[in-house]
Amino acid sequence: MIEQDTIKLLRECDAGVEMGVLTIDDVLGKAHSDVLEQYLTACRAEHEKLKGEIQALLDQYQDEGKAPNPIAKGMSWVKTNMKMGMDPSDRTIAELMTDGCNMGVKSLSQYLNQYAAADEVSKDIAKRLIHLEERLVIDIREFL
Repeated sequence: MIEQDTIKLLRECDAGVEMGVLTIDDVLGKAHSDVLEQYLTACRAEHEKLKGEIQALLDQYQDEGKAPNPIAKGMSWVKTNMKMGMDPSDRTIAELMTDGCNMGVKSLSQYLNQYAAADEVSKDIAKRLIHLEERLVIDIREFL
C-alpha cells in the first residue's frame, strides 16, 4: 500500500509541476514589471528543481510519471491567451497565476490526503510544491 500510494502521489506531483511550468511559460516574458518577471522566473526554476527530484524517485519505481490532463492543459492555455489578448497587464498575469496556484494547492492537498500511506519523502515533495504555489500567490498579490 505504501508503494502504491507513493507512486500515485508522485504521479500527481509530476503532473502538477508540469502544469505549473507550462502555465508560467505561457506568461513569462509578458510581464511589464521586472519584479513580477523575477517572481515567475524564480518559481519556474523551483518547479524544475522539484520536477527533477520527482523524476528521480519515479525512476526508482520504474514509473514514467503522469502528464497533465490534456483537457485541463488546453483549457488553461485558451484561458490564458484569451485573457492576455484582452488585457495584457501584470494584473491579468497575477490573476491567472493566482487562480492556477490555488487550483494546484487544492488538488495537491486532496492528493496528499488521499494517498496518506505514501512515504515521507514523497509527502515532503508534495508539501514543498504546495508551499511553492502558496508563496507565489503571496508574492504577486501586489499586482492584483
